[in-house]
Amino acid sequence: MGIVGLFLMPFLDILGFVVDIYFKVVAVDIILYWMLHYKLMTVHNKYAEKFMSLLKSVTEPVYKIIRQKVPPFSGYDVAPYVLLLAIAFVGSFISHLSRWIEQYM
Repeated sequence: MGIVGLFLMPFLDILGFVVDIYFKVVAVDIILYWMLHYKLMTVHNKYAEKFMSLLKSVTEPVYKIIRQKVPPFSGYDVAPYVLLLAIAFVGSFISHLSRWIEQYM
């Protein structure tokens, strides 16, 4: 591996880690939404409310951008799923780029 690869690999590792964490945050947001929707869980304690507001503060700005481009499908908000797919794509791209750099640079 050359000097360029040595400088790029830590950056790609950190970027991949951040993408992985955000993927998990969005997945938890989706799961909690469905649990609340089907009344498997309620948000009547202050810690659960704080946790839900934290999740919303992290995910809602990105959902807003996606909702501007992708309208609801049959009245159903698909923004979280579009975001999940986009994050999976970016994570896969980073992983493949990292392997390519290890092999060719």
